[in-house]
Amino acid sequence: MDQPDSTAALLLRAATFAARVHATHRRKGASAEPYVNHVLEVAQILAEHGAPVEAVVAALLHDAVEDSDQDPDPITHDRLVAEFGEAVAAIVAEATDDKSLPKETRKALQVKHAPKKSDAAKMLKLADKISNLRAISASPPANWDHARRVEYVGWAGRVAAGLKGPNPALEALFEATYRSAMAKLAEEA
Repeated sequence: MDQPDSTAALLLRAATFAARVHATHRRKGASAEPYVNHVLEVAQILAEHGAPVEAVVAALLHDAVEDSDQDPDPITHDRLVAEFGEAVAAIVAEATDDKSLPKETRKALQVKHAPKKSDAAKMLKLADKISNLRAISASPPANWDHARRVEYVGWAGRVAAGLKGPNPALEALFEATYRSAMAKLAEEA
């Protein structure tokens, strides 16, 4: 970063960056909404719950490395450091899964590592799970049967259990979202 950004300019620069990274990406849900909607929602959740600016910026960028690996210009940790600074890139790195690992291993590691994350990364992961639970409830992927959705919601709850501490209001929002998702799944059973 050449010169300090105002908070608004930094957030908008990160949102523009995310929009470009995710320009061709779609959510898995039946509505196939633009993927950038997810990172915007995660950032909004954090901003509304008093998260530090670095965490909100990281929310906009949190899937950039993970989801651009097959793109012509993949995003790297070093690029995030150069564009947004080490503090933001470190939060993104803590929130990024190693996609070279099998899915079940990645999921187990999220549960295991959740309590060890920084406060900013805990808040980001919690907001990410809130957004994902909302999406599963509103527009689940067409190929996700009831059992798979129940398994996902339960797993999200196990991850969230390790993310407690830094933001009680965000934790309360997760709990309400979790209960709502479980109630909807119970109605469908």
